[in-house]
Amino acid sequence: MTTDLQMLTWTAALTAVLWLPYIGTRLAVSGIIPSLTYRDGLAPLPAWAQRAKGAHGNAVENLVPFAALVIVAHLTGTASEATAAEATAFFWARAAHAVLYVANVPFGRTIAFAIGWVAMAGIFFQIVAGAAAS
Repeated sequence: MTTDLQMLTWTAALTAVLWLPYIGTRLAVSGIIPSLTYRDGLAPLPAWAQRAKGAHGNAVENLVPFAALVIVAHLTGTASEATAAEATAFFWARAAHAVLYVANVPFGRTIAFAIGWVAMAGIFFQIVAGAAAS
């Protein structure tokens, strides 16, 4: 498996577990039955748990274009050392984004988000350049 696809796999796995802190806290704060029956008026969550929910939503939103770019690069043969480095940077930026988002580090999540976005843009440009060269 290429590094690009490995990073896509790890990013998908990270995204798949980011909901756990939020849901675990929801269950602990409101109880199992009220949480699972979607009752109105559940106890408010701590701010960090609300941010954890936001981090998960943001990860889901960014997984879609990242996955599309990695798969297109793989299928078109434009995956390279550059796309591998960009995919790796994306994964670590997303991991940092989640931690910094939940921890509410000023400017941290924005910087991590921007690094991930630049990495995706890099993969896109590698695909476009590869298509133009062929």
